[in-house]
Amino acid sequence: MRTVKSRLFQEKLAKMFMQLSGIIITGSLFFIVGTILYKGLPYLSWDMISKVPQGGFYIGKEGGILNAILGSLYLASASTLLATLIGIPIALYLNIYVKKGSSLARSAKLLFDVLFGIPSIVYGAIAFSIMVFLGIRASLLGGIITITLLTIPIVVRTLDELISTIPQDLRHVTASLGATRWETARVMIKYIKPGLFTAVLLAFGRAIGDVAGVLLTTGFSDNLPKYIDEPTATLPLAIFFQLSSPIPEVQGRAYASALVLTIIILIIVLCSHILASKQKKHKI
Repeated sequence: MRTVKSRLFQEKLAKMFMQLSGIIITGSLFFIVGTILYKGLPYLSWDMISKVPQGGFYIGKEGGILNAILGSLYLASASTLLATLIGIPIALYLNIYVKKGSSLARSAKLLFDVLFGIPSIVYGAIAFSIMVFLGIRASLLGGIITITLLTIPIVVRTLDELISTIPQDLRHVTASLGATRWETARVMIKYIKPGLFTAVLLAFGRAIGDVAGVLLTTGFSDNLPKYIDEPTATLPLAIFFQLSSPIPEVQGRAYASALVLTIIILIIVLCSHILASKQKKHKI
Protein backbone atom coordinates (compact mmCIF):
# COMPACT_ATOMS: atom_id res chain seq x y z
CA MET A 1 0.00 0.00 0.00
CA ARG A 2 2.83 2.37 0.87
CA THR A 3 4.52 1.51 -2.40
CA VAL A 4 1.40 2.43 -4.38
CA LYS A 5 1.00 5.71 -2.48
CA SER A 6 4.69 6.50 -2.98
CA ARG A 7 4.43 5.89 -6.71
CA LEU A 8 1.33 8.06 -6.98
CA PHE A 9 3.07 10.83 -5.04
CA GLN A 10 6.12 10.63 -7.33
CA GLU A 11 3.83 10.71 -10.36
CA LYS A 12 2.04 13.84 -9.11
CA LEU A 13 5.34 15.48 -8.18
CA ALA A 14 6.85 14.77 -11.61
CA LYS A 15 3.71 16.07 -13.32
CA MET A 16 3.85 19.25 -11.22
CA PHE A 17 7.50 19.87 -12.12
CA MET A 18 6.81 19.29 -15.81
CA GLN A 19 3.89 21.71 -15.76
CA LEU A 20 5.99 24.26 -13.89
CA SER A 21 8.83 23.90 -16.40
CA GLY A 22 6.39 24.34 -19.28
CA ILE A 23 4.92 27.48 -17.69
CA ILE A 24 8.38 28.98 -17.06
CA ILE A 25 9.62 28.28 -20.60
CA THR A 26 6.41 29.49 -22.25
CA GLY A 27 6.33 32.55 -20.01
CA SER A 28 9.95 33.35 -20.85
CA LEU A 29 9.18 33.09 -24.56
CA PHE A 30 6.19 35.43 -24.29
CA PHE A 31 8.23 37.83 -22.16
CA ILE A 32 11.02 38.01 -24.74
CA VAL A 33 8.68 38.41 -27.71
CA GLY A 34 6.50 40.87 -25.79
CA THR A 35 9.50 42.99 -24.83
CA ILE A 36 10.70 43.13 -28.43
CA LEU A 37 7.22 44.07 -29.67
CA TYR A 38 6.63 46.66 -26.94
CA LYS A 39 9.98 48.40 -27.36
CA GLY A 40 10.56 47.84 -31.07
CA LEU A 41 7.20 48.16 -32.81
CA PRO A 42 6.86 51.96 -32.25
CA TYR A 43 10.20 52.47 -34.05
CA LEU A 44 9.57 50.04 -36.91
CA SER A 45 8.71 51.79 -40.16
CA TRP A 46 8.98 51.28 -43.88
CA ASP A 47 11.83 53.78 -44.06
CA MET A 48 13.77 51.78 -41.53
CA ILE A 49 13.65 48.55 -43.53
CA SER A 50 13.95 50.13 -46.97
CA LYS A 51 16.82 52.61 -46.48
CA VAL A 52 20.50 52.37 -45.63
CA PRO A 53 21.95 54.34 -42.68
CA GLN A 54 22.46 58.01 -43.37
CA GLY A 55 25.09 60.13 -41.69
CA GLY A 56 24.55 59.99 -37.94
CA PHE A 57 22.10 57.08 -38.01
CA TYR A 58 23.67 55.61 -34.88
CA ILE A 59 23.22 58.87 -33.00
CA GLY A 60 19.52 59.17 -33.78
CA LYS A 61 19.40 60.66 -37.28
CA GLU A 62 17.72 59.37 -40.45
CA GLY A 63 18.31 56.08 -42.23
CA GLY A 64 17.51 52.41 -41.92
CA ILE A 65 18.90 48.89 -41.71
CA LEU A 66 18.46 47.68 -45.30
CA ASN A 67 22.21 47.11 -45.54
CA ALA A 68 22.12 44.84 -42.47
CA ILE A 69 19.07 42.91 -43.71
CA LEU A 70 20.62 42.22 -47.11
CA GLY A 71 24.01 41.49 -45.57
CA SER A 72 22.49 38.90 -43.23
CA LEU A 73 20.54 37.27 -46.05
CA TYR A 74 23.60 37.12 -48.33
CA LEU A 75 25.79 35.76 -45.56
CA ALA A 76 23.31 33.15 -44.33
CA SER A 77 22.31 32.02 -47.84
CA ALA A 78 25.86 31.57 -49.14
CA SER A 79 27.17 29.86 -46.01
CA THR A 80 24.14 27.55 -45.74
CA LEU A 81 24.52 26.57 -49.40
CA LEU A 82 28.20 25.74 -48.91
CA ALA A 83 27.54 23.89 -45.65
CA THR A 84 24.84 21.82 -47.36
CA LEU A 85 27.03 20.96 -50.34
CA ILE A 86 29.81 19.86 -47.97
CA GLY A 87 27.62 18.27 -45.28
CA ILE A 88 25.45 16.01 -47.46
CA PRO A 89 28.39 13.98 -48.88
CA ILE A 90 29.91 13.66 -45.38
CA ALA A 91 26.64 12.37 -43.88
CA LEU A 92 26.09 9.93 -46.75
CA TYR A 93 29.66 8.66 -46.53
CA LEU A 94 29.40 8.02 -42.78
CA ASN A 95 26.12 6.14 -43.17
CA ILE A 96 26.64 4.22 -46.42
CA TYR A 97 30.33 3.78 -47.18
CA VAL A 98 31.60 3.49 -43.58
CA LYS A 99 30.74 0.30 -41.73
CA LYS A 100 28.11 0.93 -39.10
CA GLY A 101 29.51 0.75 -35.57
CA SER A 102 33.11 0.97 -36.72
CA SER A 103 35.66 3.07 -34.87
CA LEU A 104 35.74 5.55 -37.76
CA ALA A 105 31.96 6.03 -37.67
CA ARG A 106 31.90 6.46 -33.89
CA SER A 107 34.86 8.84 -33.89
CA ALA A 108 33.40 10.95 -36.71
CA LYS A 109 30.02 11.29 -34.99
CA LEU A 110 31.70 12.17 -31.70
CA LEU A 111 33.81 14.78 -33.50
CA PHE A 112 30.76 16.40 -35.09
CA ASP A 113 28.96 16.37 -31.75
CA VAL A 114 31.89 18.29 -30.27
CA LEU A 115 31.98 20.69 -33.22
CA PHE A 116 28.22 21.20 -32.86
CA GLY A 117 28.68 22.46 -29.31
CA ILE A 118 31.71 24.71 -29.81
CA PRO A 119 30.83 28.43 -29.29
CA SER A 120 30.64 30.49 -32.46
CA ILE A 121 33.34 32.89 -31.24
CA VAL A 122 35.82 29.99 -31.49
CA TYR A 123 34.85 29.49 -35.14
CA GLY A 124 35.33 33.23 -35.60
CA ALA A 125 38.85 33.02 -34.17
CA ILE A 126 39.72 30.03 -36.39
CA ALA A 127 38.30 31.73 -39.48
CA PHE A 128 40.19 34.91 -38.59
CA SER A 129 43.45 32.94 -38.50
CA ILE A 130 42.63 31.45 -41.91
CA MET A 131 41.89 34.93 -43.27
CA VAL A 132 45.19 36.30 -41.95
CA PHE A 133 47.06 33.38 -43.55
CA LEU A 134 45.30 33.89 -46.90
CA GLY A 135 45.48 37.68 -46.76
CA ILE A 136 41.70 38.16 -46.66
CA ARG A 137 40.42 41.27 -44.89
CA ALA A 138 37.23 41.50 -42.85
CA SER A 139 34.50 41.09 -45.46
CA LEU A 140 31.47 39.14 -46.59
CA LEU A 141 33.85 36.37 -47.70
CA GLY A 142 35.32 36.17 -44.21
CA GLY A 143 31.86 35.89 -42.71
CA ILE A 144 30.90 33.16 -45.19
CA ILE A 145 33.99 31.15 -44.21
CA THR A 146 33.13 31.50 -40.52
CA ILE A 147 29.44 30.63 -40.76
CA THR A 148 30.11 27.76 -43.16
CA LEU A 149 32.43 26.19 -40.59
CA LEU A 150 29.76 26.82 -37.94
CA THR A 151 26.86 25.25 -39.85
CA ILE A 152 28.56 22.17 -41.35
CA PRO A 153 28.20 20.20 -38.07
CA ILE A 154 24.53 21.20 -37.87
CA VAL A 155 23.83 19.85 -41.35
CA VAL A 156 25.87 16.66 -40.83
CA ARG A 157 24.36 15.73 -37.45
CA THR A 158 20.80 16.54 -38.56
CA LEU A 159 21.16 14.43 -41.70
CA ASP A 160 22.78 11.66 -39.69
CA GLU A 161 19.72 11.52 -37.44
CA LEU A 162 17.41 11.58 -40.46
CA ILE A 163 19.25 8.76 -42.21
CA SER A 164 19.11 6.66 -39.04
CA THR A 165 15.28 6.75 -39.28
CA ILE A 166 15.28 5.11 -42.71
CA PRO A 167 13.94 1.53 -42.43
CA GLN A 168 16.57 -1.16 -42.90
CA ASP A 169 14.19 -2.91 -45.30
CA LEU A 170 14.63 -0.06 -47.76
CA ARG A 171 18.40 -0.59 -47.78
CA HIS A 172 17.98 -4.34 -48.13
CA VAL A 173 15.58 -3.93 -51.06
CA THR A 174 17.92 -1.62 -52.95
CA ALA A 175 20.83 -3.97 -52.28
CA SER A 176 18.83 -6.99 -53.45
CA LEU A 177 18.08 -5.23 -56.72
CA GLY A 178 21.81 -4.84 -57.39
CA ALA A 179 21.94 -1.11 -56.71
CA THR A 180 25.33 0.46 -56.12
CA ARG A 181 26.06 2.43 -52.96
CA TRP A 182 25.64 5.69 -54.84
CA GLU A 183 22.25 4.57 -56.16
CA THR A 184 21.29 3.61 -52.61
CA ALA A 185 22.37 7.06 -51.46
CA ARG A 186 20.12 8.68 -54.07
CA VAL A 187 17.16 6.63 -52.82
CA MET A 188 17.92 7.72 -49.25
CA ILE A 189 18.12 11.38 -50.26
CA LYS A 190 14.73 11.11 -51.92
CA TYR A 191 13.30 9.45 -48.80
CA ILE A 192 14.57 12.16 -46.42
CA LYS A 193 13.96 15.06 -48.80
CA PRO A 194 11.50 16.96 -46.55
CA GLY A 195 13.82 16.47 -43.59
CA LEU A 196 16.74 17.65 -45.68
CA PHE A 197 15.02 20.96 -46.26
CA THR A 198 14.39 21.17 -42.52
CA ALA A 199 18.12 20.69 -41.85
CA VAL A 200 18.94 23.43 -44.34
CA LEU A 201 16.45 25.83 -42.72
CA LEU A 202 17.83 25.09 -39.26
CA ALA A 203 21.34 25.85 -40.49
CA PHE A 204 20.07 29.05 -42.13
CA GLY A 205 18.40 30.14 -38.90
CA ARG A 206 21.61 29.59 -36.93
CA ALA A 207 23.62 31.42 -39.61
CA ILE A 208 21.46 34.52 -39.79
CA GLY A 209 21.26 34.93 -36.02
CA ASP A 210 24.94 34.54 -35.15
CA VAL A 211 26.86 37.59 -33.94
CA ALA A 212 29.98 36.36 -32.12
CA GLY A 213 31.36 34.49 -35.12
CA VAL A 214 31.06 37.40 -37.57
CA LEU A 215 32.26 40.02 -35.11
CA LEU A 216 35.89 39.33 -36.04
CA THR A 217 35.51 38.39 -39.69
CA THR A 218 32.72 40.30 -41.44
CA GLY A 219 33.39 43.87 -40.41
CA PHE A 220 30.65 46.45 -40.73
CA SER A 221 29.55 48.89 -43.41
CA ASP A 222 26.70 51.36 -43.92
CA ASN A 223 26.68 50.59 -47.64
CA LEU A 224 24.73 47.92 -49.44
CA PRO A 225 26.78 44.72 -49.93
CA LYS A 226 27.95 44.67 -53.56
CA TYR A 227 31.17 42.67 -53.58
CA ILE A 228 32.23 39.62 -51.63
CA ASP A 229 35.53 41.17 -50.53
CA GLU A 230 33.91 44.23 -48.89
CA PRO A 231 32.90 44.63 -45.22
CA THR A 232 29.23 43.81 -44.72
CA ALA A 233 26.71 44.73 -42.04
CA THR A 234 24.54 42.05 -40.42
CA LEU A 235 21.40 42.36 -38.33
CA PRO A 236 22.89 40.92 -35.11
CA LEU A 237 25.82 43.35 -35.30
CA ALA A 238 23.47 46.25 -36.11
CA ILE A 239 21.44 45.38 -33.00
CA PHE A 240 24.62 45.18 -30.92
CA PHE A 241 25.91 48.58 -32.07
CA GLN A 242 22.54 50.30 -31.60
CA LEU A 243 22.01 48.89 -28.13
CA SER A 244 25.46 50.20 -27.19
CA SER A 245 24.25 53.75 -27.81
CA PRO A 246 23.08 55.85 -24.84
CA ILE A 247 20.43 57.54 -27.02
CA PRO A 248 16.90 56.12 -26.31
CA GLU A 249 15.77 56.46 -29.94
CA VAL A 250 18.74 54.44 -31.20
CA GLN A 251 18.05 51.77 -28.57
CA GLY A 252 14.44 51.66 -29.76
CA ARG A 253 15.69 51.08 -33.29
CA ALA A 254 17.78 48.20 -31.94
CA TYR A 255 14.62 46.53 -30.66
CA ALA A 256 12.95 47.20 -34.01
CA SER A 257 15.91 45.51 -35.72
CA ALA A 258 15.53 42.61 -33.30
CA LEU A 259 11.86 42.43 -34.27
CA VAL A 260 12.79 42.15 -37.95
CA LEU A 261 15.27 39.38 -37.15
CA THR A 262 12.67 37.61 -34.99
CA ILE A 263 10.15 37.70 -37.85
CA ILE A 264 12.72 36.15 -40.20
CA ILE A 265 13.50 33.41 -37.66
CA LEU A 266 9.77 32.83 -37.09
CA ILE A 267 9.25 32.29 -40.81
CA ILE A 268 12.12 29.79 -40.83
CA VAL A 269 10.70 27.91 -37.83
CA LEU A 270 7.23 27.73 -39.41
CA CYS A 271 8.72 26.39 -42.64
CA SER A 272 10.69 23.80 -40.63
CA HIS A 273 7.53 22.61 -38.87
CA ILE A 274 5.65 22.33 -42.15
CA LEU A 275 8.45 20.30 -43.73
CA ALA A 276 8.77 18.14 -40.60
CA SER A 277 5.06 17.31 -40.76
CA LYS A 278 5.48 16.33 -44.40
CA GLN A 279 8.38 14.09 -43.39
CA LYS A 280 6.13 12.27 -40.87
CA LYS A 281 3.40 11.80 -43.47
CA HIS A 282 6.01 10.50 -45.89
CA LYS A 283 7.09 7.86 -43.36
CA ILE A 284 3.54 6.70 -42.84
